[in-house]
Amino acid sequence: MLSQKYRFHSRGGVRYTYQKGKTIRTALLSLVYAPNSRNRQRFGVVVSKKILKSAVGRNRIRRRVYEAIRLELPEFQTPQDCLFVVFNKSIINMPFRDLRRLIHDLLERSLSE
Repeated sequence: MLSQKYRFHSRGGVRYTYQKGKTIRTALLSLVYAPNSRNRQRFGVVVSKKILKSAVGRNRIRRRVYEAIRLELPEFQTPQDCLFVVFNKSIINMPFRDLRRLIHDLLERSLSE
């Protein structure tokens, strides 16, 4: 699980990231990112009730995405805020290797833009 120091702690940071950030979209999820003045990245995962009604399923998706982020974190140390917005419930059954590759590609694209 991703450490608390790499997560958002209030809605203010999330709101700022939505308003000022740039978005990279894929079919399954999107990444909204904005630079921050801290010395580390902060991450958040948003899974709407429209995607999956069950809180258990939404939390499972959230935990899987946070774990993939934790494993990719050592490669990406740019201070920015990142929000992953899930659009498709198929992430819950997706092989973890593919999910990790998808998150890696999104983070890599955010650095190159």
